Amino acid sequence: MSGRRLRVEVPMRWGDMDAYGHINNVNLVRMMEEARIAGFGVPGGTGKPGNDPMVELFSAVPANTQILVVEHRVRYVSPLEYRNVPAAVDLWLSAVKAASFDVCYEFHDPVDGGVCVRASTTLAFFSVENQRLLRLPPAERAKLEEFIGEPVFR
Repeated sequence: MSGRRLRVEVPMRWGDMDAYGHINNVNLVRMMEEARIAGFGVPGGTGKPGNDPMVELFSAVPANTQILVVEHRVRYVSPLEYRNVPAAVDLWLSAVKAASFDVCYEFHDPVDGGVCVRASTTLAFFSVENQRLLRLPPAERAKLEEFIGEPVFR
């Protein structure tokens, strides 16, 4: 299984750095969110118009449906050191289940290209009206298929 990957660039801010010159772990989770939005879009009905995502995957969810974070997993392979250039992040999907799926990430050093961080975020569709998780509709599952690849963690 080797689904399509997207590569996005996520800026590193001076304030993202910890005392050791590495991107702080809390800010890395924020960068995961930035990468997810740049690649797959803003969940439908949120925010104002801005940059178009690479793929409109999350922008067309049904009304009264939220895409919620269930879990984050992060593995630091090597330090992602602050640089005044964006980090390259590869994105793809895995572990598509009845009501959830994982967004997978590989963060690359923007200078030498080495992998610094591997991570995943489990997302689920949530009905605001019924206050419960929703099964992924067939149309949404079909949109995900193109991006399904190997999981980051086994």
